[in-house]
Amino acid sequence: MKFKHILVTTDLSEAAERAFDYARTMAEESGAKVTLLHVVEATRVVPHGAPFAPPMPSPGLDGVLANAKEATAKQAAAFEGLDLNVAVDLAGDVAPAINAAVVEHGCDVVVISTHGRSGLRRLVLGSVAEAVLRHVHVPVLCVPALEG
Repeated sequence: MKFKHILVTTDLSEAAERAFDYARTMAEESGAKVTLLHVVEATRVVPHGAPFAPPMPSPGLDGVLANAKEATAKQAAAFEGLDLNVAVDLAGDVAPAINAAVVEHGCDVVVISTHGRSGLRRLVLGSVAEAVLRHVHVPVLCVPALEG
């Protein structure tokens, strides 16, 4: 199958980098463009001592964004020589932001790694990969955390 534009997601972890080899091979074989996407969750907080005040952006968000852009740029080296777009988006929820990026960039496949969490950790932390599978309307390649 030939792809035109591959969206590769990263949470900036080593586990996320496991998907890079798959995406690179797919891009090389298809001549596809690659978008490397990191989504920073914009957590909103209620100001201390003002429970009825409207939520405001989490303090230090500018620093978090700057660090995320720097880290994503470093991970982009895995795609050297390919037609690459690097994006760092700010959103309230990661999975819908990935879906929006698929539409915005015209991607025809998503490559995402999983962390292999189960039980309570998965319940508490959620599963971005699972949410992406439910909402994105293009094929999704999920690369497991552990080979075996």
